[in-house]
Amino acid sequence: MKRLVLLAGLATIGTTASAQSSLTLYGLLDLGVRYVKNGDASVKSLSSNGNNTSRLGVKGFEDLGDGLRAGFQLESGLNPDTGTQQDATRFWNRRSTLSLLGAAGELRLGRDYTVTYLGYEDYDVWSDIGLSSVGKFDSSLGTARDTAVRADNQVAYFTPSLGGFYGRLGVAAGEGAVGKKHAAVRFGYSAAPLDVSLTYGTTNVAPEAGDDRFKTFDLGASYDFGSAKLSGYVTRSTFATRKVANYYLGGQVPLGRGLVRASYLSSNLSGRTAAGVSIDADDASQLALGYLHNLSNRTAMYANVVRVDNKGASAIAVDKNPTPAAGKDSVGVELGIRHSF
Repeated sequence: MKRLVLLAGLATIGTTASAQSSLTLYGLLDLGVRYVKNGDASVKSLSSNGNNTSRLGVKGFEDLGDGLRAGFQLESGLNPDTGTQQDATRFWNRRSTLSLLGAAGELRLGRDYTVTYLGYEDYDVWSDIGLSSVGKFDSSLGTARDTAVRADNQVAYFTPSLGGFYGRLGVAAGEGAVGKKHAAVRFGYSAAPLDVSLTYGTTNVAPEAGDDRFKTFDLGASYDFGSAKLSGYVTRSTFATRKVANYYLGGQVPLGRGLVRASYLSSNLSGRTAAGVSIDADDASQLALGYLHNLSNRTAMYANVVRVDNKGASAIAVDKNPTPAAGKDSVGVELGIRHSF
């Protein structure tokens, strides 16, 4: 690891001045103090990733001529509070891709975000990070889906913007593993101040009641008024007799060198488990409020407060430590600092 960092750093010095190619070492550290109460249990901790995910990455490009470039990006998530990597099974857990880029768009191969995940994450004012994360409401409905956020062995294509219109396509080979075979498509329009998109994707899972596909539909939009930006999305996922529908509304208001953010999410489950138990009453909602203050272009401080209300057997929590309790509310407060390099 030390050799990798040293070589990347030296390569950056030696190549960033060249117009033909570039190599960059980058990273981000996010640490803070956190208080979480799940039901009757509470925990105080030094936490990481409250406003951004801490990471270490290397990326580069080579000019191939005629408007064509080759690019790569390797990115590893880390926990700066303990010095450990986020994923014990792989180092480059966040991204490991090789690309060809040109006038016709980008062809990207490797491990990366799924198209369906970005179909709603792009409209979350918190970018699905920290106590206010919205990804915890993206239920896999009892399946072994492994494509909720990222996919292995993925081939993705990104069209260039055509008058504001764009398209994205992602296909991941399952390679014989349950829950990894995935395909998704997204169409959208993005031209200030409006951004809107529609996404649909499927993941092959173990069959139940004659169904072997987990299906996801996303509709998201945002509008920048200048003095404030509003965004929202609706996601709907189905498998067998079960479905989850999430409704989100968020806003952010610039305030001097700072940013005030707020959001509300309502999650509704319906159907029955494989054992025949109804999940109709297992709904949840989340209210989040926070402030980010930029000390410089690379350093910021933040404060967030989040509450999750659970109903029925729902046990969604702002943080899984302490252990969430079914039907009990979850509250969290965090104060932190983020620095990028």
